Amino acid sequence: MIKANNIKHAYGNLEVLKGVDLEIEKGEFVSIIGASGAGKTTLLQLLGTLDDVQSGTLTIKGKVVNNLNQKELASFRNKEIGFVFQFHNLLVEFTALENICLPAFIAGTSKKEAEKKGLELLTLLGLSDRANHKPDELSGGEQQRVAVARALINSPSIILADEPSGNLDSKNAGELHNLFLKLNKELGQTFVVITHNVALAKLGSRTLEMKDGKII
Repeated sequence: MIKANNIKHAYGNLEVLKGVDLEIEKGEFVSIIGASGAGKTTLLQLLGTLDDVQSGTLTIKGKVVNNLNQKELASFRNKEIGFVFQFHNLLVEFTALENICLPAFIAGTSKKEAEKKGLELLTLLGLSDRANHKPDELSGGEQQRVAVARALINSPSIILADEPSGNLDSKNAGELHNLFLKLNKELGQTFVVITHNVALAKLGSRTLEMKDGKII
């Protein structure tokens, strides 16, 4: 599903990634751990095509990402990759259902079809009664589950999560971790999760550690 070969990345004179090699199979749940500054988030941004590959080769689902132009990258990202961040980034003026449907609308899905899928996801995540609530009417755990549903709306091949439970209390963090595991097993999506949470890291089929810009 993902193959990175000798990926290097720098911000000015600061070399953040120093030759990362990585292979992730379809359906794997891979956790990436490491101290702050190890290069985890930069690697995730590259895997998510949010930043350009400066050096090395990145192949995702058979496509060499380096060869895609910005329009092709945006379309590929929208259809194949779902993102869950530490902060849910929900739009406050929209309801839970509207937030979830936004990536589907961008992909050209009809309103009827997008809302049908959005309601199915809300039911799957135990939020069917919260569809018309706005973010400030939801708890932190509910907001993050809405963000997960948004990541899933286009049935992406890959879910990338950056400290997804970092802003949640232990109860909600545990529920989110179990939800990721359930989705990975039932929907077969590939998960790559950056975390400082040992419990979440242990859920993965494989744990990778980064240090000083490399996977060690």
